[in-house]
Amino acid sequence: MEEKRIDPLQIIGMILIFGIFTLMMYNQSAEELAQADTKAAQESVQQPETATPAVSPIPEVSEVIDLSDEAIVETMVLRNNVLELGVSTKGGILEQVLLQDMVNYLDEDLYLINKENNALNIAFTTSTGQLLQTKFLVFTPTLSKVPNGQELRLRAPLNTEGFIELIYTLPNEGYRFGFEVIAEGISSYLDTSIPAAFSWQMDGFRHAKSAQYENRYTQLAYRHQTDKYSTLSASGEDDETEQDVAWVSYRQHFFSSILIPETPFKEAALASTSSTDEEVEASLYLKSFAAETNLPYNRNGFAASFDWYMGPTDYEILRKYDENLFESISFGWGLIGWINKSVFYPLFGFLTSLVPHGIAIILLTIIVRLVLSPVLYKSYVSQAKMRVLRPEITALSEKYKNEPTKRQQETMKLYGKAGVSPVAGCIPALLQMPVFFALFYFFPIAYELRGQSFLWAGDLSSYDVIAELPFSIPFYGDHISLFPLLASVAIFFYTQQTTGQQMQPAQPGMPNMKIIMYLMPVMMLFFFNNYASGFSLYYFVSNVLMIGIMLVIKNAIIDQDKIHAQIEENKKKPKKQNRFQRKMTEMMEEAERQKKLK
Repeated sequence: MEEKRIDPLQIIGMILIFGIFTLMMYNQSAEELAQADTKAAQESVQQPETATPAVSPIPEVSEVIDLSDEAIVETMVLRNNVLELGVSTKGGILEQVLLQDMVNYLDEDLYLINKENNALNIAFTTSTGQLLQTKFLVFTPTLSKVPNGQELRLRAPLNTEGFIELIYTLPNEGYRFGFEVIAEGISSYLDTSIPAAFSWQMDGFRHAKSAQYENRYTQLAYRHQTDKYSTLSASGEDDETEQDVAWVSYRQHFFSSILIPETPFKEAALASTSSTDEEVEASLYLKSFAAETNLPYNRNGFAASFDWYMGPTDYEILRKYDENLFESISFGWGLIGWINKSVFYPLFGFLTSLVPHGIAIILLTIIVRLVLSPVLYKSYVSQAKMRVLRPEITALSEKYKNEPTKRQQETMKLYGKAGVSPVAGCIPALLQMPVFFALFYFFPIAYELRGQSFLWAGDLSSYDVIAELPFSIPFYGDHISLFPLLASVAIFFYTQQTTGQQMQPAQPGMPNMKIIMYLMPVMMLFFFNNYASGFSLYYFVSNVLMIGIMLVIKNAIIDQDKIHAQIEENKKKPKKQNRFQRKMTEMMEEAERQKKLK
């Protein structure tokens, strides 16, 4: 019977792949940190807290102006084809942002903002030492039609001559709307030695079935005027003070609330706070976000213009804006991000315009596998060469079983004479890694998959469920998803067909490859049970296709006799070692010599 062997380098390759994969899966898991009490900060009048101390905070003063009881408070409503905005006359605060014709995981209306989860405040100090904050003012509203939309003006007098006005402008279409702050006729009313402070705080609602999964992709992102894009940590608490900020995005996985100033913030303090996984599952909210900056004074008072985008985190929508808002989407780093933006998004968009999304995933998988099939072919050719040399390698192992250094030295000489590289089988796998990781990033952020069903999966952007468990298994969950189960079975058969045929008996100090072969599918099952079912569908189809391609290459394309003849021909040719090979040979010979001397 033929002995089953595997190259030790394949063990290292698999360990590295799973190490990287594990790191990517859980690098955004929430850590066990206490959540900041942001609501207390919002209610504080005498000394409100800021995101970080770098931006001048709202000062502590002896008197605070509060006119909230002197007028009737009402909610003004603006609507267009996709948004419904509710603005309170107290504070001029957005207290409702409804995305029309959209629902959350409970099949309820989808709100980005609803009453308690949003706070907006503009604060400045008067020349008499009084602190005035817009959140305590009651404004007089004027709602009117303007070309291509609606305009809501909220005005509050500050003295006999001056006023402060907040202006919301909602176009007839789209998720982007304007916001202006104008304070005029109050220059003598201000203490200009203390900067005016603008702050915006928001708690991100939970919208998805798996709060932990959604929370991984909920993050504060921002862009510098110099085109540098950054994010705060997706777990625990994080804050930064940044210069020349072009926009700030409170990204809630598939939905984003983005503040875009007309003039970049000279300096902005940004902060985010995340709850633990257990707290998130039991809460209405995922994360708390905060941004604060200063507003410059002019000769009449101060003024600032902004735009807000509140809508889907959809690449096709966001890329239409000049400010590169699409960068708030987590495409992946470097080459991986480029593959997603330049290849997978356009290709998948084209496919979904022709067929349903589940079929589009299958077609995308077939295209990827066909494109990578030459790389797969190289890998199988390398494996075939190693199988041809296996009897000679086994003979060397027996001959030098008590001389490990000599055995390694002679084995390397055999590889050199035969023209075979033991690492050649790993290189094709490494070439496929950018594609695999690009797809790993693509499926969780593909807004197009949200709400799209396929077979038993009701939503390809979330996990599918075929059975609910009466208990929760750590790292696995409280349900059974079928697509991950099918993907794991396919992974097992593929692993058995590839590594199983080359498996060697366990050696001292080496892991048992049979255990690893069975452990791989189990690990993948745990990884994917709470992951997007669209990715599990891709991985299942991909492994089935790879098994088919492998069988075709092995049985119809690769000629074992021809490879054997080529290796025998290579052995007859004189081989010149390169500098690295010579150095390795010298090191092994020196090690062998030192061993004999001892």
